[in-house]
Amino acid sequence: MTLPVFDAAAIERAAGPQLVLETVRDALIAHAEGRTHVPPPLHLDFREADGDCHVKAGWISGAADFTVKIATGFYGNPALDLPANHGLVCVVSARTGQPRALLDDGGLLTAWRTAAAGALLTHAMARPAAGTLAVFGTGEQARLQALWLAELRPVGAVLVHGRSPDRARALCDVLGAHGLAARPAAAEEAAEADMIITATPARSPVLDAARVRAGAHVTGIGTDMPHKNELPPALFHRARTVATDDHDQCLDHGDFGHAVRAGAVAEDGDIAAGLLLKAPVDRPDTAITVADLTGVGALDAALASAVLGRLTG
Repeated sequence: MTLPVFDAAAIERAAGPQLVLETVRDALIAHAEGRTHVPPPLHLDFREADGDCHVKAGWISGAADFTVKIATGFYGNPALDLPANHGLVCVVSARTGQPRALLDDGGLLTAWRTAAAGALLTHAMARPAAGTLAVFGTGEQARLQALWLAELRPVGAVLVHGRSPDRARALCDVLGAHGLAARPAAAEEAAEADMIITATPARSPVLDAARVRAGAHVTGIGTDMPHKNELPPALFHRARTVATDDHDQCLDHGDFGHAVRAGAVAEDGDIAAGLLLKAPVDRPDTAITVADLTGVGALDAALASAVLGRLTG
């Protein structure tokens, strides 16, 4: 038996934002309701190469498939004219244990899953009238977060903050080509936006909690390993509602866990992100809300299975 292998180009032809957003939403709800099986992720850290790898597996109860995914981030790669992220997904039958296909996606499905989760939670938790968006980060994920949020709600000015002014301007040009009014911004200005999404590999917080305005929403999607940290504990202390995609994961290696260990928020001070996608979020206009997303293997399983269905259907 020859295992079918599908590359990123085939996957992009078969699926788009609507399929991804719907699949990730349903998977987050299933995870919040306890209908998933997700072992702890495996982490490898390559500090000399400024890289990391995580291996995640997951299954949604009753689904025909489960997946095992390898995802890497080597953040010096752009200087070598290589992509920063890569990976692949093995789809396996949950009935026979036989591998069904290898999705050699170069990290595309991870990027899509992450973008969908961030956009869904930002849309659900932000004030309905929230308009300005700040993105911390200038890579692929920063681009996707802004574009996919715009699939769900009107987005006004987009403030882009990054360590490289040239990359920040380049991202603004890309977003502008998609109809978004984007411009580079200092960290202080970006922290005052209505909606804030951090998409960086930072090892220390990238924004000042004191500058986040009442009524703002913040989504952090970059802290997927213990040594990373994007959101300061003080932000969690100010927040009325804190959502996590997986309580144990976020407590172990998310920004929520950093805040708990700092004494800024109680260990049980979070709510499952999927529960906030089922009904409108109850939030006063002056409340600060935070979503900490570390990436859940069940979402990878659901998305890979849905995409494989499109590829072979």
